[in-house]
Amino acid sequence: MDSFYRRVWALVRQIPEGRVATYGQLALLAGSPRASRIVGSAMAACTDPSVPCHRVVDRFGGTKTAFDTFAPGTQRALLEAEGVLFHLDGTVDLEQFRWNPGEETT
Repeated sequence: MDSFYRRVWALVRQIPEGRVATYGQLALLAGSPRASRIVGSAMAACTDPSVPCHRVVDRFGGTKTAFDTFAPGTQRALLEAEGVLFHLDGTVDLEQFRWNPGEETT
């Protein structure tokens, strides 16, 4: 598999429970700031259950139906089960729940 995909998956494994990261944020952290679409491809191609793909959202905090593998709303339900809150418009509160590497979570 592509080494960029592996870098992205390694980053996603670091996102703690109750936090999210955006595709663009992961692209930047992986060393390719303009590769957010490729990050999306890496998430879609991932079959490793140790990679919490549900913790990756779009730049607005939106969830993607591609991750609703069991039923509509699966990604949101998984995030809510971890304590992630959503705005009324269905987006994650990124100010509160965006992962910042190196920062302690409480």
